[in-house]
Amino acid sequence: MLLPELNTARELHAADIEQVGRRLVQVACAQTHANNGAVFLYDSKAKGLSVDFHVVADVVVTLPGTGTVLRPRRDGRRNGIALTCFESGEPYVCNDTSKDPNYAKYFLDVAAVLAVPIPWQGKPLGVLTVASSTKHAFTPEHVKALELVAATSARFLRRAQLARATLDSGRPFVIKGLSPAWLEVERKVEQVSGTTAPVLVTGESGTGKDLVSRSIHFNSRRSGKPYVTVNCAAIPENLLESVLFGHVKGAFTGATANKVGEFQKADGGTLFLDELGELPLMLQAKVLRAIEQGEVSPVGSNDAPQRVDVRLICATNRDLAQMVREGRFRDDLYFRVSVITVELPPLRSYKDNLEILSQVFLQQAAKKHGRRVDSISREAMALLAAHDFPGNVRELKNSLEHAVILTTTDEVRPEDLPKSMRQATTTRAGPVAAPVNELPTLEEMRERWVGPHEKQYLRDLLMRTEGQVSAAAKLAGVNRVTFYRLMEKHGVRLARTAV
Repeated sequence: MLLPELNTARELHAADIEQVGRRLVQVACAQTHANNGAVFLYDSKAKGLSVDFHVVADVVVTLPGTGTVLRPRRDGRRNGIALTCFESGEPYVCNDTSKDPNYAKYFLDVAAVLAVPIPWQGKPLGVLTVASSTKHAFTPEHVKALELVAATSARFLRRAQLARATLDSGRPFVIKGLSPAWLEVERKVEQVSGTTAPVLVTGESGTGKDLVSRSIHFNSRRSGKPYVTVNCAAIPENLLESVLFGHVKGAFTGATANKVGEFQKADGGTLFLDELGELPLMLQAKVLRAIEQGEVSPVGSNDAPQRVDVRLICATNRDLAQMVREGRFRDDLYFRVSVITVELPPLRSYKDNLEILSQVFLQQAAKKHGRRVDSISREAMALLAAHDFPGNVRELKNSLEHAVILTTTDEVRPEDLPKSMRQATTTRAGPVAAPVNELPTLEEMRERWVGPHEKQYLRDLLMRTEGQVSAAAKLAGVNRVTFYRLMEKHGVRLARTAV
């Protein structure tokens, strides 16, 4: 069965779980001809199914005690349909609520309920339910349709769930897979998260290696255990061994007490070694032993090695294979940590999604700093589009945070962006310098900053819409007449006549 309502990943990539959940229930109701529905997600901390909202006739209804958690009963009473479905991992069909002991009455007109588990890595992530005011409303075909909706939507719900859980941390574990390059990254993340295999994340500085590593951990079965980070480049070489493996009192000058190492702290969870290429050769053998044998020895200890169960995720922007050939990195360690390699693309390879990414970072920065900034001007967007972003996603995020802080309006303008970005862009554009004692007009500056990039922007829109001026104008947010005027101004010609 095809689900045309779910054929756009862009729509369900929203980080807001209510948006995703609401859309999911709308699709579920449409597929089963139900009156209402709900999404229940498992809360590992509360050890139960969380009830956040219920959609009835396209209206989000707050249930009594928002944030209610359904837990298994210990008083002999029934657990209810949602929990029963979750615990069994099987669909639950109730075509007559008046005769079903598991039904908990909270809507007087509900006569039939259908619940299916939302599958994720071999176990339920939660439960999707629909309900009808008519008895015997649900057939085996409806069960299959709802199961398909749940399976199709699982990864979007998981992403949204993690985003909400980590919203206050300032580092949401969400990857916006809106380009083919990032969809491939996301596919690998989904495949490796459920395993315990070591993962090597590679890519240029600022491409999101830490984000991907956290995503792997928080999508794994170890998500409830520690996630410990060590930056191998930020710790002096003479202290790194103690940081990784700990030390005993008196092991060296200044060791006034026993210290637990990061490997021990990550026991049962994940250890993320950032900048692995900076790990000294002398420590590489000890790290290899910790991975292969699960044993660590604190510096200065004469006791038997301590057992640890750690999943290792490493990241680097160095070419480790080349370092192996040059004798600067152990080949056995390299082959051990690179069982699975996830290569992150640079921002310049998926700049088609720059506008979407920019809006995401704009919203995050505005919320973080309490500013009412909700848009990016066309001129500022043209500057961003023309920039090479050597600092990748990190540079884009920081640039928009800079702009949100400095802007005096509800819109980001070119002058709000970092000076280094404006200077780099105008240098490539080759503007004509104004006399030292003469300031250019605003229009002149606009032409110098934006003119060349606006022209390219128009060409890109026309290329994307295959010469359809009306469609290009809609994407640019202007009417057809204005778009033609801009084309004439910049000398942009159609390669063929638009239909």
